[in-house]
Amino acid sequence: MPNFLENIFAQLQRATDRVVLQELHAGGLTGVRGGELLELVRRARAFLRRAGLQPGDRCALLGPNSIRWIALDLALMAEGVVVIPLYARQAPAELAAMLQDAQPRFLFCSDAPLGEGIAALWPPSGPQLPPRVLFEEVLREDAAGAAIPDAPVALQDSALLTIIYTSGTSGEAKGVCLNLGNVNHMLGCTTARLNQLMASASRPDRVFHYLPFNFAGSWILLLSCLARESQLALSMDLTRLADDMRLAAPDYFLNVPTLLERVRRGVEEAIAKRGTPIRALFARARDAWQRQHAGRGQAFDGVWFDLGRMLIFSKIRARFGPHLRAIICGSAPLAPETQQFFHMLGIPVLQVYGLTETTAICTMDDPRQPPEPGFVGPAIPGIEMKTGEHEEILVRGPHIFPGYWKRPEETARVLHDGWFHTGDQGEVNVRGNWRIVGRLKNLIILNSGHNIAPEPIEEKLQQLLPAAQQVVLVGNGRGYLGVLVSGAVEESAVQAALDALNPGLPHYRQVRAFRVLGEAFTPENGLLTANGKLRRDAINSRFASEINAMYDVTGGREAVGKQGGREAANRKPA
Repeated sequence: MPNFLENIFAQLQRATDRVVLQELHAGGLTGVRGGELLELVRRARAFLRRAGLQPGDRCALLGPNSIRWIALDLALMAEGVVVIPLYARQAPAELAAMLQDAQPRFLFCSDAPLGEGIAALWPPSGPQLPPRVLFEEVLREDAAGAAIPDAPVALQDSALLTIIYTSGTSGEAKGVCLNLGNVNHMLGCTTARLNQLMASASRPDRVFHYLPFNFAGSWILLLSCLARESQLALSMDLTRLADDMRLAAPDYFLNVPTLLERVRRGVEEAIAKRGTPIRALFARARDAWQRQHAGRGQAFDGVWFDLGRMLIFSKIRARFGPHLRAIICGSAPLAPETQQFFHMLGIPVLQVYGLTETTAICTMDDPRQPPEPGFVGPAIPGIEMKTGEHEEILVRGPHIFPGYWKRPEETARVLHDGWFHTGDQGEVNVRGNWRIVGRLKNLIILNSGHNIAPEPIEEKLQQLLPAAQQVVLVGNGRGYLGVLVSGAVEESAVQAALDALNPGLPHYRQVRAFRVLGEAFTPENGLLTANGKLRRDAINSRFASEINAMYDVTGGREAVGKQGGREAANRKPA
């Protein structure tokens, strides 16, 4: 049976005269047909052979998404060379550390400054900096040389394909090894789901994409598109996402919760600035929709919703293009309210859950069934999922990675008897849909012994504080919970949010102190990962004095609030 690489090459040969990839630039579109992409791959494979690379050798790939990046990725895998994809916007010092760990034969860069930034920080002792080669040199028109076969070299399922470095929410990033068998199984699952989503289509899929290919989920979507009859449009400028999306007019695209939350917040803020009739219609239509979907519909709810759909919701939906069937969302939990908001607009949001170690995916919503807000769908076919101690999600199947690069102890810590210990807490309902509760390593353990997952409380506070950029719960080893809030948020708004939240929580989960921070959390200052997740250890370290101030006791009272020492709950911890 052909493996996924053989299927992709065969698909490209069938698409010789059909556009398979596009780059979206401010000046217009740049595209390649299947035959043109195969020619780029041949040039790259010829370069790799002249360079003496052999199956099993390692090479790093550094650059933003592009047609050239894809051609090099396919060429490296076709030659059996292990690909180490790196994030172009990551700090050069972190990239240098990954390269020292992986020790690739070559570092292929999209442009010279990317490689120069790493070279400037390379330590004089230890492994040598790998030779840097620009994409354009690998893909020169005169680079073909000897005849290169169209098919990839033969590989076993156990052959290592890639080493993807995790985002590192705490501690040093680890290289996750994925083999041919892992990706074969995953693409069988993803292409089947996409077949279900596009069952009635009579043309190639139109797919919009902006997430970096060095992330496992983004890369799996790329390979899924190449294995199908698809036209993948790549956004080349994150400041042009809205314009690019309209130009691409996709059937579906992969997203992260942050952007969907931002879209929802932007719509609600824009409606709030409109005249009274529009604000009132939006509120009535939204309330009518919510009642209907909760089974508590009232007279005229259908009328109000139809008016809202015709005059407001349809115009919002049109911003995503005329063909959109669904948004696929992963990377982090999506607020149920945001998923329902898009459903109200007529846009299903299909959730995906997984880790790099599980070849990106463990669960996927079935597009033939209405998604269940707050849940991330059922387990993909061919794998097993269960919960262990502390409700930790355990997974077993052919998509589980063989181990971390050069870290046998770390590998042994998470792989036991074939089960991968995800570190995520979750639960499954009677329909087989999974819900992600939080991360075990994020658990806050109060000095009372209570264990608290911060994510559900943070999510509720974020909903009550739409102007907040980040909300981070703290209190490990303390007597009560506190919260750090970043963004242009008034103290009075934080206090009001806590007053609304706390009465519905048990005493040990109530938030009794807060600080509003002036510093934003970004990947550049090391407080967020490259894909927007909180780096809690770094946040706790950076704001140690602010955290300590929330727990200072003066005269038997807690000094809480921002700078002025205001009490958040006006009482001592229970």
